[in-house]
Amino acid sequence: MLRSSRNYCHSSYSMESCNNTTSSCAYRIDRQCLICGRPAARPFMIVETKSYWRCRACQATFLDPAHRISTEEEYALYCQHRNEPDDPRYCHFLSKLAEPLLQRLPPKAKGLDYGCGPGPALASMLRQAGHRVSLFDVYFYPDRKPLGELFDFITCSETIEHFHHPAKEFRCFDRILRPGGWLALMTCFQTDDSRFASWHYRRDLTHVVFYREDTLRHLACDFGWSFEVPVKNVALMRKP
Repeated sequence: MLRSSRNYCHSSYSMESCNNTTSSCAYRIDRQCLICGRPAARPFMIVETKSYWRCRACQATFLDPAHRISTEEEYALYCQHRNEPDDPRYCHFLSKLAEPLLQRLPPKAKGLDYGCGPGPALASMLRQAGHRVSLFDVYFYPDRKPLGELFDFITCSETIEHFHHPAKEFRCFDRILRPGGWLALMTCFQTDDSRFASWHYRRDLTHVVFYREDTLRHLACDFGWSFEVPVKNVALMRKP
């Protein structure tokens, strides 16, 4: 779902370019990447006292877990969102993901809208197209029963950037997708490191992971999935 963002002044510097004698940059031991699981993450940047890491393997960037907001603060921000199924502008936004996915699905496919938020508009759109769609959201639809089923497709619209344990979430997707099933993702791809500190996507306090297109391609390769980008900021993966 669409997430709200705020404007903050910022000061930043690249941790990879600073001198080894600088105390804040002394810690250079690689740590495990939260996305691909490899021990290849190194300090990347500090923005407004928050530390970000960059994985040298998958090129993902993630906020240091110590700097995340609390669960209560996160939930309060989500409750401010007004993304409803009857909002034409929001549905038009979601169509970037829905339309290419619908072109690839067989009739009456069974799907899961993972991270659907309080107003599952995408699920409504897919149901109108004749598909069966279950819901899961850690805050708004927390029943985990669907995570024990198998699906022809899984959608994650504006969701994966919120994952605190993305490697675990992607393993879950692989487990509950049927062979031939589709994983449809929409997130704002991170591109320009020089603009990272001022990037609106980073300023959203609930966004903790930032993916490049190559990050998602890397993950697809790890799982043996096919990968394509039908439109900007949308990735479709298929389990063989």
